[in-house]
Amino acid sequence: MLPHQTDAWAALADLAAAPASPIASLFATEPRRLEALTPTVEGIRFDFSKLPLTLAQLQALAALAAEAGLPEWRRKMAGGEVVNGSEGRAATHMALRDPARRGEQAALLETAARIRAGALGPVRHVIHIGIGGSALGPQLLVDALGAGADGPEVHVAANIDGAALARAFDACDPAETLLIAVSKTFTTQETLTNLASALNWLAANGVADPISRVVAVTAAPDKAKAKGISEILPFADSVGGRYSLWSAVGLPLAIRCGPAAFEALLDGAAAMDRHFLKTPLGANAPVMAAMADVWQACFLKKPTRAIFAYDERLRLLPPYLQQLEMESNGKSVARDGTPLPFPTAAISWGGTGTDAQHAVFQLLHQGTHADPIEFVAVATPGHGLDPIHHRLLLANCFAQGAALLKGRTQAEALAEAGGDAALARAKGFPGNRGSATILIDRLTPDRLGALLAFYEARTFSAAVMMGVNPFDQWGVELGKQVANRLSAGETGGFDPSTEALMKAAGL
Repeated sequence: MLPHQTDAWAALADLAAAPASPIASLFATEPRRLEALTPTVEGIRFDFSKLPLTLAQLQALAALAAEAGLPEWRRKMAGGEVVNGSEGRAATHMALRDPARRGEQAALLETAARIRAGALGPVRHVIHIGIGGSALGPQLLVDALGAGADGPEVHVAANIDGAALARAFDACDPAETLLIAVSKTFTTQETLTNLASALNWLAANGVADPISRVVAVTAAPDKAKAKGISEILPFADSVGGRYSLWSAVGLPLAIRCGPAAFEALLDGAAAMDRHFLKTPLGANAPVMAAMADVWQACFLKKPTRAIFAYDERLRLLPPYLQQLEMESNGKSVARDGTPLPFPTAAISWGGTGTDAQHAVFQLLHQGTHADPIEFVAVATPGHGLDPIHHRLLLANCFAQGAALLKGRTQAEALAEAGGDAALARAKGFPGNRGSATILIDRLTPDRLGALLAFYEARTFSAAVMMGVNPFDQWGVELGKQVANRLSAGETGGFDPSTEALMKAAGL
């Protein structure tokens, strides 16, 4: 039986159809609300209390999670059993950070230490070539933790657009540049094309043996070896790209910040995994977040969820989460292939605070959409400038959630507008707009590891509650197949618009 066919799902549908109390009023009617909806794990405070979710609804969602088999699915994933039915695979990313099962990382850490020590020649720059999960995760890690680190600078090139690779070239000295090529299959068109161009760049700039300046990270080591690469770090085929930063794909962090930083990242993730595996569903931070996601997307029909990082070091978190959440749960069929009669994963989008306040928050406060918003902040600043910078940053973050909740009544707006009724209508704010806030005590490798493991567990839990497989991504394949036909110069059989575009571009 699929989750939407259970009694728990029907009960939630009834709750969603009932009149909803204003969120602000719930703090009075539910005295334990703040305590119950604000778990703290590994120095991270998860505040779900301003979401449109009552404690009774949370309890009903926990019942759905139980009926959907989340405890069993959780156990199967952690135990290395098959959880990716369409591909017949386990999903072993959690094993990578388990202290008892970290054998794969030994080669990664040893390679990073050798590179930092100059064993592969002088290295001041690293160009990391990959795409999707092979680039987003490592780029986030280095951007968040790499400021002021003592290792080589890391530049990530993902886009097949040559401008991306050219920008990396402009920042590097070819004589002191190492290439990392990441592809699970080592057949990814964008990655292999960029790698070939990077090797040509090294050769054209006097590097005698460019292939010796390449480290390949792949689940298909024979294919990398066939291209003449000798430095190869394998990872398991059961590790999906968007879950792969815990594997050798995370090599850039170990090079930039040192092997100890990478091990701390794993330690933080492992601590969050223990919380996820052992804590009851109703008090489990990632499960609670997943419950809120399913409630808002599937039952309240909220089609988007915005994530705003109020810390410059986490500016790449929103795009990282876009892939994690939408590639995992952006499905329209259940695990057994049957169509789903409800909306699944919300569209993830977002930006960086306070920049976004001057760009998109007009719509969030006064627009016709009232979809959930998530703020991520760090209590300790990542700089040594005047503390006023961080005080203003956090004040703005917390103010957004408070203002979205409270709004501005028409009476207040009328006073603000000096009695002008038309102006008062423009200055009124509906309020009652839900948000969650994640507050990290400090941004260190272990805290970042815990945060990213939280988001992974949250995505998995939501998938189980909706009955979808979060580990395949067949939706990516069709576009690739058509692109291969077009890039090969194939014509005919396409729609008139596509044919005309190809002709206009001279392809």
